[in-house]
Amino acid sequence: MDINRFKKRGYVKRPTYIEPLKNLSNVLNKNVNLFIKRDDMLESGGNKTRKLDYLIADAIEKGCDTLITCGAVQSNHCRITLSWANLEKLDCHLIIEERVKDSYKEDANGNNFLFHLMGAKSIAMVPGKSDVMKAMEEKAEELKKEGKKPYIVPGGGSNGIGALGYSSCALEIMEQLTKESLDIDTIVVPSGSSGTHAGMAVALKALNSKIKLVGINVSRPTEVQKDVVFKVAQEHIDVLGLDKNILKKDDLICIDDYVGDGYSLKTEGMKEAVELFAREESILLDPVYTGKVGDGFLDLIRKDYFKAGSNVLFLHTGGSIALYAYLNYFKD
Repeated sequence: MDINRFKKRGYVKRPTYIEPLKNLSNVLNKNVNLFIKRDDMLESGGNKTRKLDYLIADAIEKGCDTLITCGAVQSNHCRITLSWANLEKLDCHLIIEERVKDSYKEDANGNNFLFHLMGAKSIAMVPGKSDVMKAMEEKAEELKKEGKKPYIVPGGGSNGIGALGYSSCALEIMEQLTKESLDIDTIVVPSGSSGTHAGMAVALKALNSKIKLVGINVSRPTEVQKDVVFKVAQEHIDVLGLDKNILKKDDLICIDDYVGDGYSLKTEGMKEAVELFAREESILLDPVYTGKVGDGFLDLIRKDYFKAGSNVLFLHTGGSIALYAYLNYFKD
């Protein structure tokens, strides 16, 4: 699997650490060894940086001068896209989808504050379940009439090109495991817009790895999420030029037990996971993505989902800035 042939901007300057979660292992008191991959420590903070490394390279190669992207009210993806757009001197326009009614507040804290601080060229809010791709395409047509050359970055940076960020991350992990003489049996990842999950799934298959990949859903029921992941995985396979049959939909594991009432809505398990990671490991999760994934990670350990004596790696994809917009979730 040759990824070096694809252009990138060099945002990922060094491998992120793999660290043991010794305190959590002791607290849970199960015969499982826990580790974490610290992609929350990436420059500009989080997994979207890996995807944008390739997507913005594609935009620049095509001569584009403007990025358009979309996300939810506290979108880490929108904030990180805007961050890299500023460094590249590209305009950036945001389409914000209000997935939870009345949750959008122009003067909100967290990422929403940063959209304004970092100077997004425009911020448009659309209701939940809107056709956000259509909204981005309409914005692109409007900008073309003004003489701009826009590039649409899909939500979460999740398409065949964006998934390169996490097939390359899989390669990085395998190199680290070899160097550190560490065997990992299972990797637990967030499964949302799916570029992370799809990129990892394709790469592990292409590498003929025996590592089990477990996706924890953050918004959708399992069968719907599997379709989302598989679609992006197939696009990614096309980009890589691999055999279409390398990955089957049945190979994918998507667990929806920790979504709760819906995207970004509080669950008690999420709250406990955020607090436990903060107090035992000084690691911040976010309420929308990694908090719910952390809930799944902890609950599966407690339920003996992982075989005794196994090594389990939690892929921390970042997003802690969103914590500051959800203070009411933790006040009690």
